[in-house]
Amino acid sequence: DKATRPEAILATNTSTLAVIELARATNRPDKVCGIHFFNPATLMPLVEIIRPVTASDETIATATAFASSCGKDPVQVLDRAGFIVNALLFPYLNNAIRMHEMGTATMEDIDVAMKGGCNFPMGPFALLDLVGLDTTLSILEALHAEFKDPNYAPTETLKSLVAQGKLGRKTKQGFFSY
Repeated sequence: DKATRPEAILATNTSTLAVIELARATNRPDKVCGIHFFNPATLMPLVEIIRPVTASDETIATATAFASSCGKDPVQVLDRAGFIVNALLFPYLNNAIRMHEMGTATMEDIDVAMKGGCNFPMGPFALLDLVGLDTTLSILEALHAEFKDPNYAPTETLKSLVAQGKLGRKTKQGFFSY
Protein backbone atom coordinates (compact mmCIF):
# COMPACT_ATOMS: atom_id res chain seq x y z
CA ASP A 1 0.00 0.00 0.00
CA LYS A 2 2.71 2.49 0.96
CA ALA A 3 4.82 1.88 -2.15
CA THR A 4 2.09 2.75 -4.66
CA ARG A 5 -0.52 5.40 -5.32
CA PRO A 6 -3.91 4.69 -3.70
CA GLU A 7 -5.59 4.24 -7.09
CA ALA A 8 -3.02 1.67 -8.28
CA ILE A 9 -4.17 -1.90 -8.83
CA LEU A 10 -2.17 -4.50 -6.95
CA ALA A 11 -1.84 -7.76 -8.88
CA THR A 12 -0.12 -11.04 -8.15
CA ASN A 13 1.19 -13.65 -10.57
CA THR A 14 0.69 -16.46 -8.05
CA SER A 15 -0.33 -19.86 -9.31
CA THR A 16 -1.62 -21.19 -5.99
CA LEU A 17 -2.01 -18.55 -3.28
CA ALA A 18 -5.52 -17.34 -2.45
CA VAL A 19 -5.73 -13.84 -3.88
CA ILE A 20 -8.33 -12.91 -1.24
CA GLU A 21 -5.67 -13.30 1.46
CA LEU A 22 -3.50 -10.74 -0.30
CA ALA A 23 -6.50 -8.45 -0.82
CA ARG A 24 -7.40 -8.57 2.87
CA ALA A 25 -3.85 -7.52 3.79
CA THR A 26 -4.27 -4.19 1.96
CA ASN A 27 -6.22 -0.99 2.48
CA ARG A 28 -7.72 -1.42 -1.01
CA PRO A 29 -9.10 -4.96 -1.37
CA ASP A 30 -11.29 -3.78 -4.26
CA LYS A 31 -8.12 -3.05 -6.27
CA VAL A 32 -6.42 -6.46 -5.82
CA CYS A 33 -6.57 -9.28 -8.36
CA GLY A 34 -4.51 -12.06 -9.85
CA ILE A 35 -2.90 -11.84 -13.27
CA HIS A 36 -1.45 -15.32 -13.77
CA PHE A 37 0.92 -15.59 -16.72
CA PHE A 38 2.09 -19.06 -17.76
CA ASN A 39 5.68 -20.21 -18.15
CA PRO A 40 7.32 -19.35 -20.45
CA ALA A 41 5.34 -16.11 -20.60
CA THR A 42 6.95 -15.07 -23.88
CA LEU A 43 5.45 -18.12 -25.60
CA MET A 44 2.26 -18.90 -23.70
CA PRO A 45 -0.72 -16.78 -24.81
CA LEU A 46 -3.04 -17.51 -21.87
CA VAL A 47 -3.40 -15.29 -18.81
CA GLU A 48 -5.82 -16.08 -15.98
CA ILE A 49 -7.44 -13.00 -14.42
CA ILE A 50 -8.33 -14.04 -10.87
CA ARG A 51 -11.17 -12.28 -9.13
CA PRO A 52 -11.34 -12.38 -5.35
CA VAL A 53 -14.78 -11.54 -3.95
CA THR A 54 -13.47 -8.10 -2.95
CA ALA A 55 -12.36 -7.02 -6.45
CA SER A 56 -14.34 -4.34 -8.24
CA ASP A 57 -15.63 -4.75 -11.78
CA GLU A 58 -13.31 -1.88 -12.78
CA THR A 59 -10.26 -3.71 -11.38
CA ILE A 60 -11.07 -6.88 -13.31
CA ALA A 61 -11.83 -4.94 -16.51
CA THR A 62 -8.53 -3.06 -16.21
CA ALA A 63 -6.56 -6.26 -15.56
CA THR A 64 -8.24 -7.96 -18.51
CA ALA A 65 -7.49 -5.00 -20.79
CA PHE A 66 -3.87 -5.00 -19.59
CA ALA A 67 -3.46 -8.68 -20.45
CA SER A 68 -5.01 -8.10 -23.87
CA SER A 69 -2.68 -5.14 -24.48
CA CYS A 70 0.24 -7.52 -23.84
CA GLY A 71 -1.02 -9.67 -26.70
CA LYS A 72 -2.39 -12.31 -24.34
CA ASP A 73 -5.66 -14.22 -24.25
CA PRO A 74 -7.20 -13.44 -20.85
CA VAL A 75 -9.79 -15.64 -19.14
CA GLN A 76 -11.56 -14.64 -15.96
CA VAL A 77 -11.86 -17.02 -13.03
CA LEU A 78 -13.11 -16.73 -9.48
CA ASP A 79 -10.48 -16.98 -6.76
CA ARG A 80 -9.93 -20.63 -5.85
CA ALA A 81 -6.82 -22.72 -5.38
CA GLY A 82 -5.32 -23.65 -8.74
CA PHE A 83 -7.68 -21.32 -10.64
CA ILE A 84 -8.59 -23.07 -13.94
CA VAL A 85 -5.44 -24.43 -15.49
CA ASN A 86 -3.53 -25.72 -12.48
CA ALA A 87 -6.66 -27.21 -10.92
CA LEU A 88 -7.05 -29.35 -14.05
CA LEU A 89 -3.40 -29.76 -15.08
CA PHE A 90 -1.81 -31.03 -11.87
CA PRO A 91 -4.08 -34.06 -11.36
CA TYR A 92 -3.24 -34.99 -14.97
CA LEU A 93 0.49 -34.70 -14.27
CA ASN A 94 0.15 -36.57 -10.99
CA ASN A 95 -1.82 -39.37 -12.64
CA ALA A 96 0.84 -39.71 -15.35
CA ILE A 97 3.38 -40.38 -12.59
CA ARG A 98 1.01 -42.89 -10.97
CA MET A 99 0.49 -44.65 -14.30
CA HIS A 100 4.25 -45.01 -14.69
CA GLU A 101 4.62 -46.18 -11.06
CA MET A 102 2.07 -48.94 -11.75
CA GLY A 103 4.08 -50.09 -14.75
CA THR A 104 1.34 -49.30 -17.25
CA ALA A 105 3.75 -47.65 -19.70
CA THR A 106 7.16 -46.01 -19.89
CA MET A 107 7.50 -42.28 -19.38
CA GLU A 108 8.49 -41.94 -23.01
CA ASP A 109 5.42 -43.83 -24.23
CA ILE A 110 3.12 -41.83 -21.95
CA ASP A 111 4.58 -38.60 -23.36
CA VAL A 112 4.23 -39.81 -26.96
CA ALA A 113 0.65 -40.97 -26.31
CA MET A 114 -0.48 -37.67 -24.83
CA LYS A 115 1.20 -35.64 -27.56
CA GLY A 116 -0.26 -37.77 -30.35
CA GLY A 117 -3.58 -38.67 -28.78
CA CYS A 118 -4.50 -35.29 -27.32
CA ASN A 119 -2.50 -33.00 -29.59
CA PHE A 120 -0.59 -31.64 -26.57
CA PRO A 121 2.65 -29.82 -27.43
CA MET A 122 4.56 -31.94 -24.92
CA GLY A 123 3.90 -34.97 -22.77
CA PRO A 124 3.36 -34.87 -19.00
CA PHE A 125 6.90 -35.91 -18.03
CA ALA A 126 8.53 -33.34 -20.31
CA LEU A 127 6.15 -30.74 -18.88
CA LEU A 128 6.88 -31.77 -15.30
CA ASP A 129 10.60 -31.30 -15.95
CA LEU A 130 9.96 -27.90 -17.56
CA VAL A 131 7.73 -26.64 -14.74
CA GLY A 132 10.12 -27.98 -12.10
CA LEU A 133 9.48 -30.91 -9.81
CA ASP A 134 9.84 -28.71 -6.72
CA THR A 135 7.26 -26.29 -8.12
CA THR A 136 4.98 -29.20 -9.00
CA LEU A 137 5.30 -30.62 -5.49
CA SER A 138 4.53 -27.24 -3.92
CA ILE A 139 1.44 -26.74 -6.10
CA LEU A 140 0.14 -30.26 -5.45
CA GLU A 141 0.64 -29.84 -1.70
CA ALA A 142 -1.27 -26.55 -1.74
CA LEU A 143 -4.12 -28.00 -3.79
CA HIS A 144 -4.29 -31.13 -1.64
CA ALA A 145 -4.35 -29.05 1.56
CA GLU A 146 -7.19 -26.94 0.16
CA PHE A 147 -9.41 -29.66 -1.32
CA LYS A 148 -8.30 -32.95 0.31
CA ASP A 149 -8.80 -34.56 -3.12
CA PRO A 150 -6.57 -37.65 -3.54
CA ASN A 151 -5.87 -36.60 -7.15
CA TYR A 152 -3.82 -33.75 -5.67
CA ALA A 153 -1.85 -35.96 -3.23
CA PRO A 154 1.78 -35.87 -4.42
CA THR A 155 3.22 -39.23 -5.42
CA GLU A 156 6.13 -40.82 -3.57
CA THR A 157 8.16 -40.73 -6.78
CA LEU A 158 7.75 -36.96 -7.04
CA LYS A 159 8.63 -36.43 -3.38
CA SER A 160 11.68 -38.66 -3.72
CA LEU A 161 13.02 -36.89 -6.81
CA VAL A 162 12.64 -33.49 -5.12
CA ALA A 163 14.38 -34.78 -1.97
CA GLN A 164 17.26 -35.94 -4.17
CA GLY A 165 17.54 -32.48 -5.73
CA LYS A 166 16.36 -33.77 -9.11
CA LEU A 167 14.10 -30.88 -10.04
CA GLY A 168 13.89 -31.17 -13.82
CA ARG A 169 15.49 -29.01 -16.49
CA LYS A 170 16.82 -26.47 -13.98
CA THR A 171 19.08 -29.15 -12.42
CA LYS A 172 19.53 -31.09 -15.67
CA GLN A 173 17.95 -34.14 -14.01
CA GLY A 174 14.31 -34.91 -13.29
CA PHE A 175 12.20 -37.56 -14.90
CA PHE A 176 14.59 -37.23 -17.85
CA SER A 177 18.27 -36.22 -18.04
CA TYR A 178 19.23 -33.01 -19.86
